[in-house]
Amino acid sequence: MPEIAISARDGAPEETAADTRVLGLFDGERLHEPELQQLVELGEAKPGLRKVAVSHEDAPGGGRRRVLIAGLGKREEFDLEKARVAASAVATRARELGAVSLSWALPDDNAEVGLVEGTILALYKFDRFKSKDDGEGDKEKDGELESLEISGAEISEENVRRAEIAATAANRARDLQNLPSNVATPTFLADRAEEIAEAHDSLELETLDREAITALGMGAFAAVAQGTYAEPRLIVLRYTGGTEGPHLGFVGKAVTFDTGGISLKPGGKMSEMKFDMSGGAAVLESMNAIAALGLPVTVTAVVPATENMPSGRSVKPGDIVTAMNGKTIEVNNTDAEGRLILADALCYAVEQGVERIVDLATLTGAIIVALGSTHAGLFSNDDDWVAEVDAACSTTGELGWRLPLHPEYAELIKGKYADLDNAPEVRKASSITAAEFLRNFVGEVPWVHIDIAGTAWGLDRPYVGKGASGFGVRSLIELARRAGG
Repeated sequence: MPEIAISARDGAPEETAADTRVLGLFDGERLHEPELQQLVELGEAKPGLRKVAVSHEDAPGGGRRRVLIAGLGKREEFDLEKARVAASAVATRARELGAVSLSWALPDDNAEVGLVEGTILALYKFDRFKSKDDGEGDKEKDGELESLEISGAEISEENVRRAEIAATAANRARDLQNLPSNVATPTFLADRAEEIAEAHDSLELETLDREAITALGMGAFAAVAQGTYAEPRLIVLRYTGGTEGPHLGFVGKAVTFDTGGISLKPGGKMSEMKFDMSGGAAVLESMNAIAALGLPVTVTAVVPATENMPSGRSVKPGDIVTAMNGKTIEVNNTDAEGRLILADALCYAVEQGVERIVDLATLTGAIIVALGSTHAGLFSNDDDWVAEVDAACSTTGELGWRLPLHPEYAELIKGKYADLDNAPEVRKASSITAAEFLRNFVGEVPWVHIDIAGTAWGLDRPYVGKGASGFGVRSLIELARRAGG
């Protein structure tokens, strides 16, 4: 992942030392520089969002530099999400032009967060396993942007830093997601958690192996993990940054590869099942960012990590297992494994004394049918808490849409031979019944389940290309920031 230096400058935008500066153009408004306004009048520069025009001017120290005119749409409709979109268009064009340093003139109050996030997210690329080009051949290469400056009289350095840390954390989660499952194993994720903990005095790490998972009575998690020869891990990161707000619990599903187990998935696109650890990746990297920001909150993160593999020792359809809270579960489909490992992880989070829980999971294909790749599904047992989570999602552009829970849905997951059925034969409201299943393991603690199966990859955003999106990282950071006042 390329690193880019981010800075804020309180001063006139045209005084920048960057080789490329950017001015925003709102619909119906004029640019204050006559030569650039002439481009608007000639129709070369347009105010439409994602439109970018290129000009040149004399630089303060001599020579010439580029000026990019970025369309921002209507001022009254401009928000953080449109700032991200505009910034992504500019970053892409600047890279094509070979720009090294970029300076954005702040177009609107508080837009710096969107400009920084949109730039960093748009510049992400994952080429770790690509053979290095030997320089021969005639294929043109785009340049690498090395620095971004946001300039203006009302610039907030705190907002710029926060946006940089959050977007960088999302990109690090994308790195984890994009890694193949023979690299990003459960123990690999535990090692990454150790790196994060070692970087911050405010973080404490605990990892539990297969034997410890079983000893704690996590029969549901252990059942999924028993079919794989890769060692599972329960990864626990504890952040103590202060006593403001409730003790938060972040739980992230991390199935590092999901074959479906004995209930084997079809072969088509099974390679995408390396992304089934996306919730866990989001939780880990959000904790890194929360610690880097020094937010005055207490957060416990729980990440159950395992493969789901078919073997001679795999859990079988019809088996009955017991979760940490004593609930018995009929495993009638081994491909409904995410809710099994989350069941025990949620129980563990409650045992740790968390007062508010959010879990993120690529849990159901049904959520893609319902919401596509635009919204994640939100499910909750508490109206106030889900409103806070939804607000954080909206602020970051990681949109959520609440779906209902209801006693009639809860009836569908009752087991015939045990307390619960992990995969009811009646194929109704599959995302909702999965959430109803999880509800059994949080007790009375306010809880929100976020089903990110449609948004963890394939997210329909201009600043996120193909592959992993890092969805959820920025929302968790924003939630922790709000909880800390």
